Amino acid sequence: MPTIFNEGRRHGAYIVSEAAGATGGMRSREVGVITGAASLVDGTVLGQVSVGAAVAAAKGGNTGNATISAVVTGAGAKSGVYSVEFTAATKFDVIDPDGFKIKSGATGAAYADDLGFTITVGATPMVAGDGFNITVAAGTKKFKALDPAGVDGSQVASAVLFGNVDATLADKNAVVSVRETEVNGEEITWPEGISGGAKTAAIAALAANGIIVR
Repeated sequence: MPTIFNEGRRHGAYIVSEAAGATGGMRSREVGVITGAASLVDGTVLGQVSVGAAVAAAKGGNTGNATISAVVTGAGAKSGVYSVEFTAATKFDVIDPDGFKIKSGATGAAYADDLGFTITVGATPMVAGDGFNITVAAGTKKFKALDPAGVDGSQVASAVLFGNVDATLADKNAVVSVRETEVNGEEITWPEGISGGAKTAAIAALAANGIIVR
């Protein structure tokens, strides 16, 4: 009987086309670092860790002595300094690092948007102009498997893995498609159980980076 050989998945099998020219592949791909303690296969859709931990501190010169809980980052968090600005004793606005007002909040109630926290009134009431600065650290920019429930940036599709990478025990360097690439939607790997809405959003996010799912 003839010997049967099973050929493994070809690296880059998901690629339909890349940037034109002799160096097209070099323009379409970059070296990145895979994290997340996971073994990933060629064609895995990736997100990038774009934000780190958030730390809050009272602004100098506050009249009141309200306190703020530990801060968690939400899906839209940006690295940089957020400003919590009181407009009255129990009311405040939150301004993002680019100077845009997100929404208002109130003491004693959980605030949830780019950031999540609760401010508790103190013995001395806050006054207009009091507040807190919340510094969100920059992320590592490492890649991990797309996680629609993530809050560190990995919830936004940004690249596709070229080749298989086992980062179970330690972060590993890898090649990733980051721009000017058409990919075969039947050859890429999505998170198990991803919803239709989350997949549609991820395809749109890839397209914004120049990665088109066919």
